[in-house]
Amino acid sequence: MSARAAGRGGRPPLTERRREATRREIAEEALRLFADRGVAATTAEDIAAAAGISTRTLWRYFRSKEECVRPLLASGMEIATERLRAYWQGEGSLARALAGVDDPEAFLEPLGALRDLVRLSRDEPGLRAVWLETHFDAEAVFAQVIAEGTGRTAHDLAVRMEAGMLNAALRIAVEDWATSPEGAPLAESLSQALRAVARCFEAVSPARPTD
Repeated sequence: MSARAAGRGGRPPLTERRREATRREIAEEALRLFADRGVAATTAEDIAAAAGISTRTLWRYFRSKEECVRPLLASGMEIATERLRAYWQGEGSLARALAGVDDPEAFLEPLGALRDLVRLSRDEPGLRAVWLETHFDAEAVFAQVIAEGTGRTAHDLAVRMEAGMLNAALRIAVEDWATSPEGAPLAESLSQALRAVARCFEAVSPARPTD
């Protein structure tokens, strides 16, 4: 992307921002309708009408009505990735990076509807598939972050295993929080999961060479 195309401050071009805004609006309307009517009773035409677009336009953005909610889930994964990069301390230690995330609820702060989505996914196979696909895609991103911080490659078996453990911990923590009637706050669930993963990584990390 050229500097001109990126715009000021490296921002995406206006057309891309509009596209993402449209995807987000569709996602929010889809979730609202799913929560009110149920997935089976909600059609693609219903979602398109609520978002103020044609059904044909809706299909240009998403492959199925269930996938319409994916931008809401993907945002959480993007925030998690950004937070991990921001807290990486340059020590080549994922355990240190995880331990440095002192406000894990900020991972999902923009996703006030996350609980509804995860709860719906328990009984809706289509939504469950989107939830799991989102985590599947995030795993490769987590592997890249780990590789960058430890001087390894994203294809390294150990890196991929670490990314998988981190990914699973985040998913299970969010599901536990979302499905507990009067459960602990999301921040507490995420902190507990991240601490557990950090301990595992610390236990298997090779000793750093001494001078």
